[in-house]
Amino acid sequence: MRIHTIGFTKKTAEHFFGLLRESGATTLVDVRLNNVSQLAGFAKRDDLRYFVRELCGMEYAHRVDLAPTQEILDGYRKGRSGFGPFEKRFVGLMAERRIQDTVPRELVDSSILLCGEESPEHCHRRLVAEYLARHWEGVEIQHLV
Repeated sequence: MRIHTIGFTKKTAEHFFGLLRESGATTLVDVRLNNVSQLAGFAKRDDLRYFVRELCGMEYAHRVDLAPTQEILDGYRKGRSGFGPFEKRFVGLMAERRIQDTVPRELVDSSILLCGEESPEHCHRRLVAEYLARHWEGVEIQHLV
């Protein structure tokens, strides 16, 4: 099983959708809590659903159960905590939610986890992929940049 991850920030639409097409993935799984912000540009929920279907032949799914809570996000984004505390709280939340049992493997297999961060180092999409890889056998993670 391969899980890809991607962020849309600082990518042109051409580069972003090119990476999606080249990945061979069948589903884009949006793991953002808020996916309708005007700041998202081409990555707003309804536009993205259309673009991935028409440009890439992919399905689109939004999974808020794979996103941090607003409280956890605010603690990190508003400078109340660094990435280490954010990571600890979010991994704890995924364990509490038991995502390894509630997220269908067939949804994630050959999928791309999407969020806004440019790179995976300080992003929750990486944490989701790594969490599932620790709980499921045979998971390979590939970050699309």
